[in-house]
Amino acid sequence: MFGYRVPAPDEAMLISGGRRGLGGAPFRVVTGHGKFVLPIFRKVRFLTLSMCESEVTETCVTRQGIALHVRAVIAFKVGNDHESVINAGQRFLSDQEQMSVLTGRIFAGHLRAIIGSMTVEEIVTERQKLAAEVLDTSKTEMAKIGLIVDSLQIQSIDDGDTGYIDAMSAPHKAAIQRQAQIAQAQATQAAAEAEQAAARNQAEYARQTAVVKAEYSAEVDRAQAQAAQAGPLAQAHAQQEVLDAQTELALRQAKLRQQQLVAEIVKPAEAEAERVRILAAAEAQRMKIQAEAAASYDRVALDRMLIDQLPQIVKEAAGGLAGANVNVLNGADGLGEIAAGLVSQGLTILDSVRQNLSGHDSDGHRPAASESNGLPQLPSGKEEKPGDGPVHVD
Repeated sequence: MFGYRVPAPDEAMLISGGRRGLGGAPFRVVTGHGKFVLPIFRKVRFLTLSMCESEVTETCVTRQGIALHVRAVIAFKVGNDHESVINAGQRFLSDQEQMSVLTGRIFAGHLRAIIGSMTVEEIVTERQKLAAEVLDTSKTEMAKIGLIVDSLQIQSIDDGDTGYIDAMSAPHKAAIQRQAQIAQAQATQAAAEAEQAAARNQAEYARQTAVVKAEYSAEVDRAQAQAAQAGPLAQAHAQQEVLDAQTELALRQAKLRQQQLVAEIVKPAEAEAERVRILAAAEAQRMKIQAEAAASYDRVALDRMLIDQLPQIVKEAAGGLAGANVNVLNGADGLGEIAAGLVSQGLTILDSVRQNLSGHDSDGHRPAASESNGLPQLPSGKEEKPGDGPVHVD
């Protein structure tokens, strides 16, 4: 629309003519929106609000009297508030390039002043401190002209041909070099150890691989050997099973044959022997019974015959004393003893004759007998006669 003006986002629109601006400024400030401006009666200018840059290269003398060449870069801009825009517009609106020139000169003066109060060591080691002090001292002055500084960077510090900075840094360089050499040596040693470890690992891997291959080869050989022996072993097992079966069959046949022999020969023989033994035992028992019966009959007959002959035997024994001269020492008692002795002798003779006739004595032996009269022999060898006893003969 005719007469309607809009500033850019990084610009401030300054309208002069008509009524004055804020604080008695010769223009009104418009930012962020448009405004209708009457042509001919109003005049419009634009002041940049974007970031600007100024470079400072200055030779400064330190507190030690050493000249240093310092190079710095300042980033600045016009403040966003109306007061800063008015201050900057009144100073730089017709020539906005002068903002960088003036800013560089302001910072150069403050830089020389601050470096003059510091040593080279402080400047070199504390650059951030130097920049902060320069910004702090220039802040008020920069605000008067409507500018604000965003940052100050000390890009380089050089002492020219004096070599002070190099000398100052020599110990550090040596230490750094020493540390670098140590680090390099350590790195070399670590690399060597790593190579040796890698070699050992490779050797160990090769050994393990060889062992595994050998085990596989041995296992394959064993499998092949077992496979080669499988046929003969199977045949041998089969033959052994056939032999075992034949042996078992032979044992069964032998056991069956033994049973047959026992049934056909041993059992009949045992039965026949048992029959013969039973018959013999029966026959022996029969003969024993017959013998006992006969012997019993003979003893009865003999006893009866001897009893019948006993008086005659006693008579004959007594007759032997007829012509003997007998002296009786104890009277009637002595005669009784003589008579009793005759009877005892008769009984002894009867018993001896019985045993002789039966063929055995009481101990089961046949007694010796006299061929003349059939009487038993005395131990002295004399023939026992009737009348021997407790008598005394002259």
